[in-house]
Amino acid sequence: MMSSTSDSSDLIVIGGGVIGLSIAWRARRRGLSVTVLERAQTGAGTSRVAAGMLAPVSEVEFGEAGRRLLALGLRSAAAWPSFAEQLQAASGIDVGLLASGTLLLARDADESRELERQIAFRDSLGLRTERLRPSQAREREPAIAPALRLALEAPDDHSVDPRRVLAALRAACDATGVRVRERTRAIAVQSDAAGRTTGVVVAGEAGDELVRAERVVLAAGAWSSQLEGVGDPVPVRPVRGQLLRLRDPGGPGLLRRVVRFEGGYVVPRGDGRYVLGGTVEERGFDVEPDVGGVYQLLRDAHELVPGVVELKIEELCVGLRPGTPDNAPAIGRGEPAGTIWASGHHRNGVLLAPLTAELVVGLACDEDEDPALAVCSPRRFAQRSPAELEPPRESFVAGAAGEARA
Repeated sequence: MMSSTSDSSDLIVIGGGVIGLSIAWRARRRGLSVTVLERAQTGAGTSRVAAGMLAPVSEVEFGEAGRRLLALGLRSAAAWPSFAEQLQAASGIDVGLLASGTLLLARDADESRELERQIAFRDSLGLRTERLRPSQAREREPAIAPALRLALEAPDDHSVDPRRVLAALRAACDATGVRVRERTRAIAVQSDAAGRTTGVVVAGEAGDELVRAERVVLAAGAWSSQLEGVGDPVPVRPVRGQLLRLRDPGGPGLLRRVVRFEGGYVVPRGDGRYVLGGTVEERGFDVEPDVGGVYQLLRDAHELVPGVVELKIEELCVGLRPGTPDNAPAIGRGEPAGTIWASGHHRNGVLLAPLTAELVVGLACDEDEDPALAVCSPRRFAQRSPAELEPPRESFVAGAAGEARA
């Protein structure tokens, strides 16, 4: 039973991660009144676990979906310097943007052949990369083991610290008047007889409450498809990732660049801290870490960056990335009218935050639709067969070039 109705906003954003807060901040800057509904604490979920790679070149995958995602990633990566500068000005917090580039590494003949294929693929797309001999790679990063066989440098792939980004976004939202309601679980999007959104029903101890708005953004990550009242929901599923946050007591210096390899990646933060990730596992909503995943990460990292084993463990993290059948995001209008999807970003939530916010705010302000929306329309799944919408059954660890190993 509905027990109360809240004051209305122009826009409700369901989800207080990097995507939801970016949208809320940008929408408020455009003059909309905004309410964020977060089931736990803002920035305490998957975004907090993210490694923060801005890596459209090293993440690009084969196939049409991969090319579409590349176009989105390149555009959003280009927006990040300005986004970071404006966010720091609004919040006073440096988001830790490091323009250091990425090295993709191969350690044996099989991996070298695969990396050669990846190099040719990136060349065919006109992406800026450089093929490196082992000696050249070790000149750039002396911590890399001599056993290296081949490397590829992607100089335009960078990184940010997601935890700083989240702190900055929350501060910017507070400073601009975004209303943030934490520990507020959204149940359903409500609509009227004409099929237009009227608000969001949230659970309360004294009964359900209607928070009113004519526009609602679904940015709840892996939980987005669980909301009721959204017509045909986008098939967003949780994809588990395990990461280790590490610290060098001696300070920075082990690595300057992001290093990716078959089995994971190491991301330097610039202050002597590193993120070692990252498993990609189909385990539903299970967030308990396991020994097998951590062992694989440490074993594979040690083979190519032996100094990793001398670092201190600060934290073992498990996050649930929001995946779709083609691993591209769902951004665009949904049902009922006034509903906007902003979910399914999989491994690219931090990278795509500036562009997602731009696209969603444009829709919320009834601007002409950006051509990029055709690439990530949530309606693209409507004609898929049930078999096409099934998630993969295997679990694996992401490799150097976005491929997978069983």
